[in-house]
Amino acid sequence: MTTMKSISYKNIASPKGFKATGIHCGIKHKKKDLALLVSEVPASVAGVFTTNAIQGAPLIVTKEVVQKTGKMQAIIINSGIANSCTGKQGIIDAYTMQEKTAEKLGIEPNLVGVASTGVIGEMMKMDSLIAGIQKLNPIDELEGAIGFAQAIMTTDTVTKNTSYKTIIDGKEVIIAGTAKGSGMIEPNMATMLGFISTDANIESNHLQEALKSITDITFNSITVDGDTSTNDMVIVMANGLAENNTLTPEHLDWANFVQTLHAVSQDLAKMIAKDGEGSTKLIEVEVQGAVTDAEARIVAKKVVGSPLVKTAIFGADANWGRIIAAVGYSGAKLDPYAITIYIGTTKVVENGEPVPFSEEDLFIYLKQHEVKIIVELHQGDGEGIAWGCDLTYDYVQINATYRS
Repeated sequence: MTTMKSISYKNIASPKGFKATGIHCGIKHKKKDLALLVSEVPASVAGVFTTNAIQGAPLIVTKEVVQKTGKMQAIIINSGIANSCTGKQGIIDAYTMQEKTAEKLGIEPNLVGVASTGVIGEMMKMDSLIAGIQKLNPIDELEGAIGFAQAIMTTDTVTKNTSYKTIIDGKEVIIAGTAKGSGMIEPNMATMLGFISTDANIESNHLQEALKSITDITFNSITVDGDTSTNDMVIVMANGLAENNTLTPEHLDWANFVQTLHAVSQDLAKMIAKDGEGSTKLIEVEVQGAVTDAEARIVAKKVVGSPLVKTAIFGADANWGRIIAAVGYSGAKLDPYAITIYIGTTKVVENGEPVPFSEEDLFIYLKQHEVKIIVELHQGDGEGIAWGCDLTYDYVQINATYRS
């Protein structure tokens, strides 16, 4: 039985020993654009990264820290420029960010991760960044966490924060997370950066195992527009200051820890989907009765990612034909005469055939800010959920003028 509870103060620095901050350093015109998360002691680290073959320079640096050092004490993040497709100079700049941050904090460079988000193909404003790093003063108060969340945003309209506490070996353990992401969210992860802090005591290899076990059903189950960014990453830092016995899969509270990490990750994933560029609605698609869970998630993502489904939801049009069409081209094993579909609690298709329903009632339902679609395939026991958003006029406007 889990002892997990949500915490009202959504603070990336709420686990013991973490501090955060965010400032304006000059990459953007006015908004905050440089953030820092730091632990009092080196923390075990885990990470998942974009599947795009083109990867930003910061990913190369941060992957080295995750995969070779296995420990991370700080991560420096800028928004506004992605430092992607910037050649050899981009790599040099990413390492410079790492080195200058390490100097500022008095720690080894291989304990510092780097993340960047923003426009691809622009060179970094290194003078502004280096000067900004010297001005960073992380704190363990809410003000620092708010600044951190604001400084990593690009086209996001809101900050994205969550935190939970649980009990492990009688010790209170906190897991907190902050993310950014609004567009380019497909097929795995997003134009997203996710940072999770915890004071749990766990080695890096087991932390990586826990993160991987929940990635497919959280961060890899969201979609906004069918694009995959070059800079996506989720980083988890665990500094052990809760002083629980070291967590392993054999630990009696292992499931408790994984469930709490899952809750944090799912919250962040849903916040990203809900804040899709120009969106007005969060769409959740639940698929039941697929051959496998993996196939169920594929179908769910095809439905929630369909531009025609997304525009129908935007227009509050109960056009279930678009839903069943997306199911059909998903590639999953199915019987067209065994499919049942619900929009909200209203059944619109049964055994592949239309069911009478009230267009007026569904119009009212589809005007809500959260919409749920259920697809029953009746092919097995596989289940999966995906999240996305509607497709609006504003999405086109935002992305038509992104560099303006």
